[in-house]
Amino acid sequence: MTSAITIYALATTISLYLIYRILVRLQLSRAKHPSLRGHSNWSRRVARLVPFFSYDEAGFFASDGAPAQVIQQRRKALRDLQTRAEQESPETLAHCRKIENSISDVRFTSRYRVPFPYSQQLPECFRSGSMADETRGSQIKDLDGNWRYDLSGSYGVNVFGYDFYKQCMAEGIEQTRELGPVLGAYHPLITENVEMIRQISGLDEVSFHMSGTEAVMQAVRLARYHTGKTHLVRFCGAYHGWWDGVQPGIGNTRKARDVYTLADMSEQTLYILRTRNDIACVLINPLQAFHPNSDAPSDTSLVASDRSNGFDKQGYSDWLAQVREVCSQRGIVLIFDEVFTGFRLAYRGAQEFYGIQADLVTYGKTLGGGLPIGVVAGTHSLMRRFKEDQPVNVSFARGTFNSHPYVMGAMNVFLKRIQKVDIQLQYQDSESLWNGRVTRLNQRLDTEALPLRITNIHSILSVLYTRPSRYNWMFQFYLRQAGLELSWTGTGRLIMSYSFTDEDFDEVIERFVSAAHQMQAGGWWWQSPTLTNKAIKRQFLVDMLVARFPFLAGRLFGPLVTRQHAPQSGPLSEQRDCSGKAG
Repeated sequence: MTSAITIYALATTISLYLIYRILVRLQLSRAKHPSLRGHSNWSRRVARLVPFFSYDEAGFFASDGAPAQVIQQRRKALRDLQTRAEQESPETLAHCRKIENSISDVRFTSRYRVPFPYSQQLPECFRSGSMADETRGSQIKDLDGNWRYDLSGSYGVNVFGYDFYKQCMAEGIEQTRELGPVLGAYHPLITENVEMIRQISGLDEVSFHMSGTEAVMQAVRLARYHTGKTHLVRFCGAYHGWWDGVQPGIGNTRKARDVYTLADMSEQTLYILRTRNDIACVLINPLQAFHPNSDAPSDTSLVASDRSNGFDKQGYSDWLAQVREVCSQRGIVLIFDEVFTGFRLAYRGAQEFYGIQADLVTYGKTLGGGLPIGVVAGTHSLMRRFKEDQPVNVSFARGTFNSHPYVMGAMNVFLKRIQKVDIQLQYQDSESLWNGRVTRLNQRLDTEALPLRITNIHSILSVLYTRPSRYNWMFQFYLRQAGLELSWTGTGRLIMSYSFTDEDFDEVIERFVSAAHQMQAGGWWWQSPTLTNKAIKRQFLVDMLVARFPFLAGRLFGPLVTRQHAPQSGPLSEQRDCSGKAG
């Protein structure tokens, strides 16, 4: 009898424990965003199942079911773009071709400028990267003397205009020239730099690194070291560098089992933060306020016209205040990743912009005054890399180039210049200035009846497309030929500098509108009642299924593509040069 009771009690205990674990797991799952972005392991599995397929020459122009007249219109438009590119930038293109097979970054970006089914037929001159030899103010010049307004922002470095940074670099190197590349010993300018960063960050202590990714790595390591907890929380879609620990989904081959990817702006997420005991830190990328729970928009994923983003400053500020409160209550380290947004949104960055004080802040990009840098700022207790009573229990981080004299010099000039009255006045007016400029651009687009709308967070803009189309990714090439320089991600993110005057921005508006009219005249925004975003995505799914399961070819057709324009599966092979010839 006693034995039976013992077995029953044990079985009951195990059952209750299992039920408890299941409930905890379900609660965690509820806090994840329902998309694949919120489920890192599943996103990697699905990514491996997506096959490459390519439209042939005919299908390239007719993937939306356009009639013959529109197809010919598009063929002519693409030839005209090719011819102009070849004539205007022959030296630039020639230099790009020389490096395309020897620099891995170039090979990657060339492959992912447009949705992959179109990449094989896209002329080579549009897959090539940019090459430049001069800048001035808000403009950049290629090797053929073509000046373009820079909307790439050098991936976030260029907050104040190229002339500003060239001066920072020149003056900084002049201040440190006599020391040269001495490492280990510090140049005395580091003292001033640290004091200015402490004042800006509102924190006690600073460490220097060579990139933003390194800075984030160190911040997370310190949080784990001091809390004794294992997991970090990142929000769905947020980018924090390319290392495994903060990129657990697509792009990372290692399973990151100590990362929770939770939904942004979610009560379920707050519940997880309040109840779990294994969370060391919460990592915030302030730019996610522009597109919560979504990846940074890029033309490589511009399959249809359902790109969506928008900025609600008050809503996101309220959300961050709730995160700050629960982190304080639970002893969770709140980290602001300001590598991209630092010194752009406000003088004290996102902390000032949203009214939140973080425990650790990482900086990079622009803080180096134009030279590479990564910085962590934090409280004394969090920045300490050793235990007073455990001499061998350390959190090691160093890095040979962590305080290079030339970087310290350029940083010193940068930090002093942004304290000056003219820059401080710019900071005061910058948010309303950029909101007003974007409003003017949208009013012009409405007046011209163009299927575009611009959204923004401060001086970072994104292009939305208001009519269903499979060819929105073509717009980046029209913008480039209109004299606007974009990054390889295309129209998803336009990063502008404070150096843009009203006259500069007016010129950008004119070029933007001109490019849009040319895009429209090329037939790329052709419309029909059957061409909906839903139909476009259904067609894309059918094309993937046919590529994955070839026996479906000739049996399964989507709502847009005719039988003769079905996609072809297989690896990249034949490519087209700027004359449209195969090579």
